[in-house]
Amino acid sequence: MPFFQLNDDHTVPDDLEGFDPETVPRAIAAFGGRMATKGMELAMHEHRKDELVLTLRGIVRLEAAHGVWIVPPRCAVWIPGHVPHSVTVIGDVEMYCLFVEPDAAPTLPRQCCALSISPLLANLLEHAAHMPVMYDVDGADGRIATVLLDQLSAAPVEELRFPMPVDARLRRIASAMMEDPSDRATIDDWGRRIAVAPRTLTRILQRETGMSFGRWRQQLHILIALQRLDQGASVQTVALDLGYEGASAFVTMFRKALGKPPARYLAERRAH
Repeated sequence: MPFFQLNDDHTVPDDLEGFDPETVPRAIAAFGGRMATKGMELAMHEHRKDELVLTLRGIVRLEAAHGVWIVPPRCAVWIPGHVPHSVTVIGDVEMYCLFVEPDAAPTLPRQCCALSISPLLANLLEHAAHMPVMYDVDGADGRIATVLLDQLSAAPVEELRFPMPVDARLRRIASAMMEDPSDRATIDDWGRRIAVAPRTLTRILQRETGMSFGRWRQQLHILIALQRLDQGASVQTVALDLGYEGASAFVTMFRKALGKPPARYLAERRAH
């Protein structure tokens, strides 16, 4: 199966020409690649097969089913078949995509979610991206595919979703916050900016996401922080980039939300 290095002009590599994982008559089909980009978006689309998008390096943002997943390394987004989704890739990225026949792993969730990926599962997926497209189902690669699906079915679900409202006004606010996460505007500030009563925005946000504005923005900050900290940014840098006065205020927020300070949380994730 293809593993590619994307060209600077973002043209499709020869290895991907003619490769359609949807038509591969096997339980799994995978491809992976590395790319460096200032930003590339794959518009809203859907697949017949289930899909897993794993990020090992860089920033991958996926929107589907009224949610946005900013996928930190060693996590992946699971997308059941026929669910429309878009993908945005930024920076120096290494990612893998796994396509699964729906009946090959029936215990996997039937809704989009983030999954924690063990080192073993990541290695299996990387191996699958280098297997023959028409691998021998009764040979070693067929056994690899079986173990991969077993491990995937056991992967724990992570709460790494940023709820994306349906309301166009709230989606405008969400897009602006993702574009500039350091903006500390309150719901009252946003009400003035878009000429909508703050009470109206608060009521719709609660109805569509179950969150207050402060909790909603905090969830976005946590996802962005996990991404940047895992890439080696300092707590101080991340805190300032997210609009906090300093590291202490950011660490306090992080501990209240996840029960642990950032360094301990990430260390335990890496150990897992």
